[in-house]
Amino acid sequence: MVRVAPVVAVLLAAIVPTSSVAMDEHTSVSPDQLKWVAAPPAFPKGAQIAVLAGDPSKEGMYVIRLKAPAGYKVMPHSHPFDENVTVMSGSFIIEMGDKVDEKKTALKPGGFAKMPKGMVHYAVFPEETVIQIHGQGPQGITYVNPADDPRKQN
Repeated sequence: MVRVAPVVAVLLAAIVPTSSVAMDEHTSVSPDQLKWVAAPPAFPKGAQIAVLAGDPSKEGMYVIRLKAPAGYKVMPHSHPFDENVTVMSGSFIIEMGDKVDEKKTALKPGGFAKMPKGMVHYAVFPEETVIQIHGQGPQGITYVNPADDPRKQN
């Protein structure tokens, strides 16, 4: 397995809006204020993220949104901290295991999933989808199969 927290931390630090860095301050963000940028290289190309609060690359709580196109997949991986996910729009499959099964039932808007730290899981997006992720930083991603790591595919 490949540890990637430092790379993700540096990339996310560059995109975090200054106004949303501290979780102990009031934060209010309307959808038209979201600043969508390409997801860090730890994720397959095609996804975008917007940081709502905190900084996923640093210690402390954070909230981000991830927008994925139809057919997007994140191969089996784990995180150093719990990952809490709420579906905002579209649908996606998030399941435990080191083998992707696209026939599992997809979560719809309002659906929630919690993946405990270290639990191997995968994500499949059958349609364009926006999810909100919150948790404790610094967050990172470790792929089960190093060949699935998008950073190694250049």
